[in-house]
Amino acid sequence: MHPKSLRDRRGKVSVPLAVPSLICGLTRSRRRAQTSPTSLRGAATRSLGASIHALWQSAAGIAAIEFAIITPVFLIIFVGAVDLGMMLFEDYKLDQSVAAGAEYAAVNPSNVNSTAGAGLASSIAATVASANGSGWANDVVVVNNGPTVTVTNGTAVSSGTNSNADDCYCPTGSPPNWSWGSAMTCGASCSGGGSAGKFVTITATATYTPLLVAYGFIHGKTLRQSATVQAQ
Repeated sequence: MHPKSLRDRRGKVSVPLAVPSLICGLTRSRRRAQTSPTSLRGAATRSLGASIHALWQSAAGIAAIEFAIITPVFLIIFVGAVDLGMMLFEDYKLDQSVAAGAEYAAVNPSNVNSTAGAGLASSIAATVASANGSGWANDVVVVNNGPTVTVTNGTAVSSGTNSNADDCYCPTGSPPNWSWGSAMTCGASCSGGGSAGKFVTITATATYTPLLVAYGFIHGKTLRQSATVQAQ
């Protein structure tokens, strides 16, 4: 535009209204053009970090709730598994103590009679009851339907008819309910198989107390092991 066209009739310069708007637009465009890529990346990183932080806080809260719910259940299962393992171990120890008593009877067959039977029963009963500590188990030892020793909480009580130990029998039944039947000729055939002879029976019990009675899978259990030894 010619400079003269900018003057009005009084000789003053007249600026069109579109010029200031054009200048402002050019200024904003220049500012946007001056924004560096680094500042843009920083803003994006801050925004992403804030989002990740919020998500992490939310995930941590959910994990805490899940942990609070699962932990008691896991502990109950864990204690139940420990209880079961300890009970099986106690049962194994009881079985080993009865086996020791049976071995004692097997190596002393000459004591299965009316004179030495009471001493044999006492020795076997003491061996079984104290195999894992004094009074650890209760047991009943019967020497050939004769001398009998019962140990309860470490206290031994003798009973039975000693003279019966000189006879031979064909015991039947299952522990702890043995049935001796009538005296028979030694070596005679038994109706259930085998031959009449002299026997020693051993029955032992032990009580297992769980770690947590109220929450465990095992609520107190009486363990039982038995053995029958034909000494002669």
